[in-house]
Amino acid sequence: MNKKKEASRDPAIAQNRKAWHDYFIEEKYEAGLALQGWEVKSLRAGRAQLKEGYVVIDNSEAFLVGAHFSPLTSTSTHIKANPVRARKLLLHREELNKLIGATERKGYTLIPLRLYWKRGNAKLEVGLAKGKQAHDKRASIKERETDREMQRVLKSRK
Repeated sequence: MNKKKEASRDPAIAQNRKAWHDYFIEEKYEAGLALQGWEVKSLRAGRAQLKEGYVVIDNSEAFLVGAHFSPLTSTSTHIKANPVRARKLLLHREELNKLIGATERKGYTLIPLRLYWKRGNAKLEVGLAKGKQAHDKRASIKERETDREMQRVLKSRK
């Protein structure tokens, strides 16, 4: 019975909800993270933020930059914890080549969407995105509101 409760919980550690508002997400990729021990402990405590993070491709490797992993007070004294260091993303070579081509030639951006656990490993969902302009944001807000209104009408008729 305990296992069912644990399985039904959302394994997400952190989400970047602002990304859906600021960007059109074209594709999603799952990437592993190369982490240090104190970072894993802080993730298990749920102390991560993706809000200001972005993904950079440098020298044919992908890095998560700007994401904040708050160190715990119980972190070892001999390790100097840097909460915003660049963390290497673990992707397959084909995926990396595809992302390099999209970001360099087509003007896409790589945005971290969600940080979650999968079989005991921390995974990052990376979105290949194009930026929205102000009128695009207004249109998506208007569309969302009309959908909500339609749902209310359908619910009241039942």
